[in-house]
Amino acid sequence: MSARNRIAVGLLTMSLAGIGAWKANEGYTSNAIIPTKGDVPTIGHGSTRYEDGTRVRMGDTITPARADVLARNLISQDEKQFAASIPGVKLYQEEFDLYMDFVGQYGMGNWRTGSPRRYLLEGNYVGACEALLLYRYAAGFDCSTPGNKRCPGVWKRQLERNAKCKAVQ
Repeated sequence: MSARNRIAVGLLTMSLAGIGAWKANEGYTSNAIIPTKGDVPTIGHGSTRYEDGTRVRMGDTITPARADVLARNLISQDEKQFAASIPGVKLYQEEFDLYMDFVGQYGMGNWRTGSPRRYLLEGNYVGACEALLLYRYAAGFDCSTPGNKRCPGVWKRQLERNAKCKAVQ
């Protein structure tokens, strides 16, 4: 059995598998949509803004090729901010990918103020995995509510992140 080592977060980038999973979770829309009640307009693979920071607006359109470029550019920006938010932390590639997926869904602001980040800074990797389950709300609605038809994907995605996170511990 080979020993695995976590890697300094500043040396990691989102893997192709991580990007593929993120794009599959987000799906693709050529026209700006509001994915769940109370959310902001998104386009392409879930982008809420363009590279220059301009917010996506209803009525905006995008091609699949431009959506891929936009997603990669935004991921690259987020990777740098993510790494800066957890100085000295080391992660497995799988952890990096799933936390970047979290950032893509919930935003850097929620990441910076959230408990998963705090747990990682403390070195509590299992606690960080469990803290992902705290993010189950969309516009104040608890998406973990049984039988929910309003935002079931939000809760499903968190359960999947939590399971993947715990599996690599």
